[in-house]
Amino acid sequence: MDIIATTCQGKVRGRVKDGIATFLAIPYAGAPFGAHRFRAPAPVEPWEGVRDALEYGPTVPQRPYRPPLDQLIPDVNIPGEECLNLNIWTPDAGGGPLPVMVWIHGGSLRNGSAAMPLYDGRAFARDGVVLVSINYRLGVEGFGVFPDAPDNRGLLDQIAALTWVRENIAAFGGDPGCVTVCGESAGAVSIAALMAGTRAAGLFHRAILQSGPPQTVPRSRGAKTVSAMAKALRVPATAEAFAAVNRERLLDVQDVVVGRTDPIRGGPGFHIVVDDDVVPADPPLPSVDLLLGCNREEYRLWFAPSGATDRISGLTLRLALLKFRIPGRVARLYRAARPGTKPGVILGEMATDLLLRGPLNRLADSRPARTFLYEFAWRSPVLELGACHALEIGFVFDNLRHGEALTGPDAPQPLADVMHRAWVAFATSGDPGWSAWDARRPVMVFDHPATGMVLAPRQEELQAWL
Repeated sequence: MDIIATTCQGKVRGRVKDGIATFLAIPYAGAPFGAHRFRAPAPVEPWEGVRDALEYGPTVPQRPYRPPLDQLIPDVNIPGEECLNLNIWTPDAGGGPLPVMVWIHGGSLRNGSAAMPLYDGRAFARDGVVLVSINYRLGVEGFGVFPDAPDNRGLLDQIAALTWVRENIAAFGGDPGCVTVCGESAGAVSIAALMAGTRAAGLFHRAILQSGPPQTVPRSRGAKTVSAMAKALRVPATAEAFAAVNRERLLDVQDVVVGRTDPIRGGPGFHIVVDDDVVPADPPLPSVDLLLGCNREEYRLWFAPSGATDRISGLTLRLALLKFRIPGRVARLYRAARPGTKPGVILGEMATDLLLRGPLNRLADSRPARTFLYEFAWRSPVLELGACHALEIGFVFDNLRHGEALTGPDAPQPLADVMHRAWVAFATSGDPGWSAWDARRPVMVFDHPATGMVLAPRQEELQAWL
């Protein structure tokens, strides 16, 4: 059965199935093509009549992940210009206004889309939450730093999408005064940046950060990737020059420059930069309630499928310790707690704590508002992935069927029930069901068959970094 909703730009036609109304590919900003490339998001032109919102719309231009990640996290590629679009799942029964959750996908600021089947929001709508998923510009077009273009254009897109939600979500049964923004990896990093600035103030009221701490860099560092691409393209490092380059050529060069970079081992990439507009240099402490955490073995997504866990030798580990300036006492502590463990595992465990667990714990320590911490610990049997990066998403969305590439076919549904219910509870009331962060340092550990709260897990190792 079809259903019509009216937005500020015009009417849209969605579809109802099993009590859930779905509206797909609604544009929230103008197409970032032609004169709008490398510019702030432009308003959507209103339309006459009823616009079909029945199929996923165009995705942001990008290249797929390189093997073997392309099999574990398959990208969706839908050509077209109106790629700044969003999708909505909402209960058909009405009875609102209902809490709203806006999902911002991850992908190192250069991959991903809201059209990935894993992000289907039916389970949230089934449980009384309006789920919105958004696309935003990626790579050099979204986060390249130029002297003649606005910085953080991908963040500006996210702000435009959140503004659209505030102005239109009531037409879909949602409460614009009860919006939780939720993201994983680069999506979580984006949300942390939005919380730090003023441009997104009032557009959301709670936030969930999955495996992504606050992370910004100076403009000078952010510009280095553009400089490397400009050298390869043999053009000036300006937005005007890049806009004149064929988009496919631009993506090819981008893939060469940043394609082998990952969050654990580093390398050239795209970053959110301090611009004193969207992202201030001295941000105030955000006052919204916050749910945040990470997975116990984040590093395994990059180390295990590529064989790096086994290839990393004792010498490689020592060189990595020097590169990242990790004190010898920290390395000795990790080794002592894991006797007989491979050097690659030791390095991965330290990298996970240095880049994720430590910063997230420090963020919780610094906040005046209520904060809840979690850790996802269930271990996938696929390719020795363990409790790796992104594994929790299928559980959060109660959508294990579309997460099998990472979880395998026998992922525990009871764990998805528990984790999804916690996210619904937080979006609804601000309380996911366990104690808020305090001096005891409570962390909800999601595992199967046992999920439960742990006080100050592995605190000695985290303290060693200070």
